[in-house]
Amino acid sequence: MEKQSTTGIPVKQLFDEASSTYTYLLWCPKTMEGILIDPVDVQVERDLKVVSEIGVKLLYGLNTHAHADHITGTGILKTKVENLKSVISKASEAKADIHVEPGDKIVFGERSITVRATPGHTAGCCSFVTDDEMAVFTGDALLIQGCGRTDFQGGSPSTLYDSVHSQLFTLPHECVVYPAHDYKGRFSSKIETEKATNPRLGGTKTKQEFIEIMNNLNLSVPKKIDVAVPANMVCGVFEAE
Repeated sequence: MEKQSTTGIPVKQLFDEASSTYTYLLWCPKTMEGILIDPVDVQVERDLKVVSEIGVKLLYGLNTHAHADHITGTGILKTKVENLKSVISKASEAKADIHVEPGDKIVFGERSITVRATPGHTAGCCSFVTDDEMAVFTGDALLIQGCGRTDFQGGSPSTLYDSVHSQLFTLPHECVVYPAHDYKGRFSSKIETEKATNPRLGGTKTKQEFIEIMNNLNLSVPKKIDVAVPANMVCGVFEAE
């Protein structure tokens, strides 16, 4: 599954059916330098084929957080793409070539994305906003008509509520929301839509109401959590001892 964005920076959206994960390829149309956000280990060859077909020179592999439902592809990508650098938030405490903090910019050609800290799903979650503020890659912090769970990896419903309202709902209404997952075949949303109608975080939902919702989800543990989290803390690849 692929989709071409209409935002200022070209975006190619790819999907991993097993984990319902979206991976995003962004690039500068002038220099063709680009980045890959939230790659999945089993989809690396697919991603590289798309990169090659478009003619992108891949500079960075970024993760919005240390995922619990799949293993990141950044470690494998580093072995296949010369000089590619892995990126994750400093707050995640995960291994990477570059650890970013709020306000940092990742530059590719004449375009860039800016880091916003959006913890709450995990303590190390961040979102990436394009330089024209026409798109935001929210990881699990804000999903289409939902949000990520808050019951492990340093999660906190109170923190997530504050993150979304202060860092995401303050973006322009027309800003396109690209989440790390969707389970109903939806590709994207807009800040205006989520701010008004998100059943957990939007409209008149108070922080206390949100906390009560999140504390009573009673979700099962992700099937891959015992494998995925340790692997993602070391960029997806365990080094031989």
